[in-house]
Amino acid sequence: MNIDHEVKLLVEEIQRLGETNASGQMSVKFGVLFSDDRCANIFEALVGTLRAAKRRKVVNYEGELLLQGVHDNVEIVLLQA
Repeated sequence: MNIDHEVKLLVEEIQRLGETNASGQMSVKFGVLFSDDRCANIFEALVGTLRAAKRRKVVNYEGELLLQGVHDNVEIVLLQA
């Protein structure tokens, strides 16, 4: 899969699993995304897809690298759909 396609799929999964935050933006916790069975089947490297989406300013989150367990409560905010 190419990166643009994976980023598009990531946006769809954030919309499916996320909730609207106080700022009116869609967001989801990293742990929710990471532990979702459908996401596990779609993304070979979820963290890599998230980093690519962040570089493209599609999503935003604190830090550079997200790790399961340690960063489960980090909010991933969808900047553009």
